[in-house]
Amino acid sequence: MHTRQGFTLLEVLVALVVLALGVLGAGAMQLTAQRVRQESQWLSSASRIAADFAGRVRANAAQADAVYAGFDYDVLREPAPDPSFACGPSPCDSAQLAHADLVELKQQVAQALPSGRVRICRDRHMWLGRRLRWPCDGGADAPLVIKIGWRGRLPDGRADTDGGEYVPGVALAMAGLAP
Repeated sequence: MHTRQGFTLLEVLVALVVLALGVLGAGAMQLTAQRVRQESQWLSSASRIAADFAGRVRANAAQADAVYAGFDYDVLREPAPDPSFACGPSPCDSAQLAHADLVELKQQVAQALPSGRVRICRDRHMWLGRRLRWPCDGGADAPLVIKIGWRGRLPDGRADTDGGEYVPGVALAMAGLAP
């Protein structure tokens, strides 16, 4: 009797298919991890920018409605402004300082969120279901809100949009700023 040693062609093909499925699964997992890491980085940056800017608005509360409220900046529709300070050698008044703050906010959003948007408005209804929303109701008793978002992606690769707009990632309501 003669015994054969080695593998049959079918066994080799089955092993290659199993190996290929494992490699594809690992690759998909890496892509998902990279997307989640990027979204986490954007969320962290947006939270930091919103908190920092809320402090600036509180420090210059007299301009909350006159200059800050109604601000809407989209990185993809308007380029980031060049760094400039409007006051020069003379002291700024509060309105000039508010405008300089908004220029710096545009620069920060453009640098941290390549497809970002920021909106400052009075809004009582920031949430629609479980999602933040861009529109502001502007109610007289509504808090001043900083909304920052970006064009994200769903797990299947489609754009994460809400009625054609990209969805805000962060909304910070600022207490203590009466209309």
